[in-house]
Amino acid sequence: MSLLVRAAALLLASALLGPSPMTTSPTGLLLATNQFANTLSLIDPVAGKELAVIPEEHITGHELATSPDGRLVFIPIYGNSGVGKPGTDGHQVLVVDIASRRIAHVIDLGHGVRPHKAAYNAADGHLYVSAELDNAITILDPKSFRIVGSVPTGAPESHMFVLSPDGRRAYTANVSTGTVSVLDLLARKVLTIIPVSKGVQRIAISNDGSLVFTSATDKPELAVIDTATSSVKTRIPLPSDGYGAAATADGRLLLLALPFVDQVAVIDLRTLTLARTIPTPPGPQAILLRPDGRIAYVSCIHSKTIVAIDTSSLSITQHIAAGDGVDGLAWAVGSR
Repeated sequence: MSLLVRAAALLLASALLGPSPMTTSPTGLLLATNQFANTLSLIDPVAGKELAVIPEEHITGHELATSPDGRLVFIPIYGNSGVGKPGTDGHQVLVVDIASRRIAHVIDLGHGVRPHKAAYNAADGHLYVSAELDNAITILDPKSFRIVGSVPTGAPESHMFVLSPDGRRAYTANVSTGTVSVLDLLARKVLTIIPVSKGVQRIAISNDGSLVFTSATDKPELAVIDTATSSVKTRIPLPSDGYGAAATADGRLLLLALPFVDQVAVIDLRTLTLARTIPTPPGPQAILLRPDGRIAYVSCIHSKTIVAIDTSSLSITQHIAAGDGVDGLAWAVGSR
């Protein structure tokens, strides 16, 4: 039985049992991929409850991105292993329709590339998806679901990337080489490759685009890259290796997951120092800022939990049950 047919049968039962996601949350929906369960969770962030679970079949999506209108979710299907490890090589991006709670389309990338990170670029209206085994970022038209281009990264294992605020640049974290590639998205070429350490993990960017952050894997520190000079500006010692990160709306703080000590680090971006840490459930992984900036959601992959951190008090205000291996997070705008 095909992917779409099997998924449709499973989703029909889910749709009959669950409430409509667009009528319960006045601010939108919180979405989460559950890496070990191979599912997508649709969560009412106000009630802190899972509204529906959409199966992704026997394949694994780690990250996700939403369309600007909040109607569609794009989930790259990575495979069943970690970076650089033996396993399946994913070649698809699932397109989920939130209103109907079904997989509406499957984008085939043509061959196994282990697609991982997805990001919508408001500057050109395209969806960018990392193609790890191609040492590239694939460019998709999110309306026609077609491949429209590619940008080489110049390095292997470009696992994660961020876009500059103006949508003209991309910065990739190249895991095994310990480098960051700077990409010109208009010219679709590599501008430079910045050496950071023996290995890097994840990547984030400041709200004004002046700084890029990536965690070293050979020592617990956060490298801070000055985007004006394309060089490492400073290194911030950490209690443990860092993972996902996000800057607060006011641009004063960077919240950084520390999965090996079950904490979120709070980095003061004015002084570029570690200000404090916040204890979390086991395995903090990804961090997502709510659109109003008041709440930061943190997925905790080993505890089936997402915690909400108040960005003013820096305290956990909510624990939300999610699926097994909860990982990537995204926000889908909704109507009142």
